[in-house]
Amino acid sequence: MFQTLYKKCLELAAHKSSNFYLGLVSFVESSFFPIPPDAMIIPMVIAKKNGYLKIFLIASIFSVLGGIFGYLIGYLFFDLAMYVIEFYGYQDKVENLKLSMSQGSGFLAWLSILFLAGFTPLPYKAFTISSGLIGFNLPVFIIVSLISRSLRFFIVAYLSYKFGELFTEYMEKHGSKWFTIIGIIIVIIFIIIYLFLKFNV
Repeated sequence: MFQTLYKKCLELAAHKSSNFYLGLVSFVESSFFPIPPDAMIIPMVIAKKNGYLKIFLIASIFSVLGGIFGYLIGYLFFDLAMYVIEFYGYQDKVENLKLSMSQGSGFLAWLSILFLAGFTPLPYKAFTISSGLIGFNLPVFIIVSLISRSLRFFIVAYLSYKFGELFTEYMEKHGSKWFTIIGIIIVIIFIIIYLFLKFNV
């Protein structure tokens, strides 16, 4: 099924209404759809190089809107949210996190995890829904999602614009690894800055 959906996304990337379908895929991927927008961003940018900024903006904006939708699923529809969370095997982690948040801890940890989920190949949808389940601060959720998703999609769109098919080949072989490494480095830097400000200001 995954391969079928992936091929369909590639077909939509070549459609005359590809911008609309990119927005749609970006939205639903943040709440339940398994194929990331990258599958459409790369071929769309290669085909329309001068439009890479527009493509990046469409993916980023609609992905964040989809993330808010996922958050609301978790916040308002417990049974449906738990079905998705259980599908990805995160139910125990969510329960532990709910306990930590209720005790006043876990905020910084979830902030870091949420950023990594938005930036790396982790299933972002599981974390948008989980954020609603645990009642995570919505404005903070939106800001972190906007930063992480925009950063990821800008990198994908710009490198597709710059290197074309070479970047496609590289992403297929090493993309997941490098996005994960970069994401972890950014989180570590953020935590260091946070701790420095906390204890020195």
